[in-house]
Amino acid sequence: MSGKYFAATDQNFRTEIVESDKVALVDFWATWCGPCMMLGPVIDELANDYEGKAVIAKLNVDENPGIAAKYGIRSIPSLLLFKNGQVVDQILGVLPKNQISKKIDELIV
Repeated sequence: MSGKYFAATDQNFRTEIVESDKVALVDFWATWCGPCMMLGPVIDELANDYEGKAVIAKLNVDENPGIAAKYGIRSIPSLLLFKNGQVVDQILGVLPKNQISKKIDELIV
């Protein structure tokens, strides 16, 4: 997965995100969502920046409605931050990379 985000699905979400011993950032997105497309390159950069330190994942809400429903995702893009299997922060909409990085950094201790 070198330098690339992890593609989260309904099937692998529990093992790769919830049960991970690393902080995880999950981008809930869809192909028809303009702001999601703007955020895509930022997620790719974060995946490079945090390789080995945090899980950076994207979950397509159209292809994986179960997880999106479980976490109450009603608008996209939505970013959820997980630590120890729990949602500890949420970002709605598009934020600059440095603001997202700051939130991840605060959780990696």
